[in-house]
Amino acid sequence: MSLNPPNNRIAFTSCCPDDWGGSEDLWYHTALVLKNKGYSIIAYKQNFNTGHSKVKQLQDAGVHLVELHKNTHIIKRVFKKVYKKLFSSPINQLYAHGTYSLAFRQQLKTDRPQFVVINQGINFDGLSYAYQCLQLHIPYCLIMHKAVEFYWPPSSERTLMKEIYQNAKQCYFVSHHNKNLTEEQFGFRFTNAQIIWNPIKLKREPIPYPQQSKVYKLACIGRLFIIDKGQDILLRILSKEPWRSRPVQVSFIGSGTDEEGLKAMAALLNVKNASFSGYHNSIEDLWKNYHALILPSRSEGMPLTVIEAMLAGRTVITTHSGGNSEIIEDGITGFIGEATEKDFEQKMEEAWTNREQWEQIGLKACTSINKILPEAPEEIFAALIIKNLI
Repeated sequence: MSLNPPNNRIAFTSCCPDDWGGSEDLWYHTALVLKNKGYSIIAYKQNFNTGHSKVKQLQDAGVHLVELHKNTHIIKRVFKKVYKKLFSSPINQLYAHGTYSLAFRQQLKTDRPQFVVINQGINFDGLSYAYQCLQLHIPYCLIMHKAVEFYWPPSSERTLMKEIYQNAKQCYFVSHHNKNLTEEQFGFRFTNAQIIWNPIKLKREPIPYPQQSKVYKLACIGRLFIIDKGQDILLRILSKEPWRSRPVQVSFIGSGTDEEGLKAMAALLNVKNASFSGYHNSIEDLWKNYHALILPSRSEGMPLTVIEAMLAGRTVITTHSGGNSEIIEDGITGFIGEATEKDFEQKMEEAWTNREQWEQIGLKACTSINKILPEAPEEIFAALIIKNLI
């Protein structure tokens, strides 16, 4: 595929190693907006699953997709000396995704984009790509979808990582929590940072509340990955009285690396009121059958699951991780505790005591989030990117 002249070429780099992730929706929708505005769009990723519906939509829209893994063996052979020189840098050794960073560098030389948007899952995992932009004098911005309290920059890398942040045209965070935590981790205040929102495609109106039944159904939606999502905390609570005997059913909705382990844990603890439901295609249909969202996360950015539950008119029982406390008022539009077994169980108890108010709390949550959430975050972000080109 021939590319348009470089003066209107914008590149997006995804650091997600999976076929697709929730952190990719913003760059995906923004890329389509910019393409419709006449910009030439390139998307870089380790691998693209061409069978995925969103990858197909990018292809159909004329976005030029580049898989970095296809170039790594050539780079190792042809650019052996350059490879050794570049990877002598500590940041490349630790954060380069193997040889993908060097493949990315060579693609930048070939494609010559005017601007690069680096989409990170956490606040470190794309800095090796930004480093290549910095070396090649290509303007770039960084997106941070999450920052983690227990994952700090290594002391040997902090200076270079800080330089990469400070030389970015802009650094975009999905929550004030993530921005503040990143500032604490590096010991400086950003002068080039801004808070952005992820796109939400759920209708902005409450979904009819399930008819009251003898059992309260709670959805725990998210990747089955306990380091972030904390499903183990919830299983321990459910294994004890009084929760073992209460008319409560928790469905773990999603998949992930800890699925087998969580199922084994549930069996070991003889948790009878929990089930694993896999992935659901329709969030609207899901919320027709559940009374509340329960999410004992240890770390988050600004979880789409929480926003979607609020838009659906559902009570949310969650933790202070990420930006949750920026959108939920405890006891008014939801319930927020800490990501520990003792504290989260206390918050669950408070929510249970007020279970007859869940429908009304959910309606307040819907009203509240609608006042905060912008109508088209991808249009806003596209405008910010265009502004960076000036």
